[in-house]
Amino acid sequence: MALIVQKFGGTSVGTVERIEQVAEKVKKFRDGGDDIVVVVSAMSGETNRLIDLAKQISEQPVPRELDVMVSTGEQVTIALLAMALIKRGVPAVSYTGNQVRILTDSAHTKARILQIDAQRIQRDIKAGRVVVVAGFQGVDEKGNITTLGRGGSDTTGVALAAALKADECQIYTDVDGVYTTDPRVVAKAQRLDKITFEEMLEMASLGSKVLQIRAVEFAGKYSVPLRVLHSFQEGPGTLITLDEEESMEQPIISGIAFNRDEAKLTIRGVPDTPGVAFKILGPISAANVEVDMIVQNVAHDNTTDFTFTVHRNDYNNAFQVLQGIAAEMGAREVIGDTNIAKVSIVGVGMRSHAGVASRMFEALAKENINIQMISTSEIKVSVVIEEKYLELAVRALHTAFELDAPAGNTAE
Repeated sequence: MALIVQKFGGTSVGTVERIEQVAEKVKKFRDGGDDIVVVVSAMSGETNRLIDLAKQISEQPVPRELDVMVSTGEQVTIALLAMALIKRGVPAVSYTGNQVRILTDSAHTKARILQIDAQRIQRDIKAGRVVVVAGFQGVDEKGNITTLGRGGSDTTGVALAAALKADECQIYTDVDGVYTTDPRVVAKAQRLDKITFEEMLEMASLGSKVLQIRAVEFAGKYSVPLRVLHSFQEGPGTLITLDEEESMEQPIISGIAFNRDEAKLTIRGVPDTPGVAFKILGPISAANVEVDMIVQNVAHDNTTDFTFTVHRNDYNNAFQVLQGIAAEMGAREVIGDTNIAKVSIVGVGMRSHAGVASRMFEALAKENINIQMISTSEIKVSVVIEEKYLELAVRALHTAFELDAPAGNTAE
């Protein structure tokens, strides 16, 4: 007998029929002798519908009241799933984040979990009940309803698994696991049986949308075995774990991540003096713009060109801030480019293999793809290229690092 926390996203509970299917799946696990805690999101599209309603009242809704409103989406789903389980003879009870007492800070719309009181859930498990918990939400010390930000149900699931010391946290989604890259871009992408937390964190931060970054961080911190599974297809999924030993025997690279939502900014002809980086990036940070990759080139005339990337949504804001900085510092010009993309190779095998970056650069060179920026860490190499070459680059790298599935075994 194992204690399993199962999390189902909005697509998995998008209709009453799908909620019935989830109930069947949960019943099957319980009939097999496992104790089950289920975390669910709102039905697909419901959170957006609620936000749209709020914006019909106010373009910038008060965050506290917005949290009160959007948290109702999960409340509907937990009740429906509990009803579906009870109908099947499975004792079940539903709880909101407040009823469980998922304590968070007071940062409305993007709260962080501080503590979970697991006693109530543990009593229900001992009494033979399946506990259905609303994801995405909690409560602060003053009793205000809070939400964890988009995708926060993954974090709820992992946090509950940690608090309950569960044997496994299963994340059910619309894919059957973590792939070497997006199968829509590379038909020969393969599902990974296993990947480390470290690799998954890099993949998630670099553009892979399978899991929310905060959930992976939480799982790694508390050593919660995490498994990604398909909601409506049988299969082993992908296990995310601390164990690196088997991964070291697998290919050097576990996966290729990419991100189209990048933009590049350059301030040219800045005086090359101490503190120049702070003078540029300080105001950018103060404008709540997150910087990704950075390159600084010093010219022969004692000036420097400073280039960095930001999320494409932040481009216009960052460009305006940078123009102000350029005027202050006497820089020559500010230029930008929104037609770029970032491609990254990820794998713990890099630690024990030399020449990985050069192999990547060679594969791109063979396709005449120019590299604009480079960033490296122990287990990843990222490059910025022209967006129009993105899919070509991903396919070339997938083949170069021997990640292609054998003939007849491609992703569907």
